[in-house]
Amino acid sequence: MIDFEKHTDEELILLFQDGEKSVEEYLLNKYKNMVRKKAGSMYILGGDRDDLIQEGMIGLFKAMRDYDIGRDASFASFADLCVSRQMYTAVQAARRKKHAPLNTYVSLSGSGENEADSEKKARDILEAIPSLIEKNPEELVIDQENLELLQQKIEQELSSFEKQILDLYITGMTYSQIAKVLGRDEKSTDNGLSRVKMKLKKLLG
Repeated sequence: MIDFEKHTDEELILLFQDGEKSVEEYLLNKYKNMVRKKAGSMYILGGDRDDLIQEGMIGLFKAMRDYDIGRDASFASFADLCVSRQMYTAVQAARRKKHAPLNTYVSLSGSGENEADSEKKARDILEAIPSLIEKNPEELVIDQENLELLQQKIEQELSSFEKQILDLYITGMTYSQIAKVLGRDEKSTDNGLSRVKMKLKKLLG
């Protein structure tokens, strides 16, 4: 019987890839919380949480199957990337099917706000987006009219690549993580994120 605790993840992956089935359940259970956490962040993009968890576990299994010690980074990093890609692909597919607007933006209007407060809120909202993912959707105050208008402007002003960057930035990813998920180099992703910030500040201002 294998003492899993005495082996690194990389050593266990080699055993799994050599046909040791008992390792599969251990690693899936070990990384289940990581999958659940990522599902929580992707949920705000419009995906169903249970479906995203299932997709994440598929991504985790693919990581176990495809991991190459000589080529890839640590298994933990590789698994994180595979899970993120699998979930984001599922979110994109679901949104194309439903043609639903993003549900990630709070209203710019608010009771008791003067014009200066409103403008400051508009300037700061992009930097605040990652912290919003910690809240349940029910806690976010959404104005449907403003939401739809903003969604239309985003569709018009942002390129497909920039919209993908925005999606993943909202989940709390860094530009480096976004680059890996999208399969792009860090420089172009960093430049894309800068363009997104400038365009959104203009739209929100």
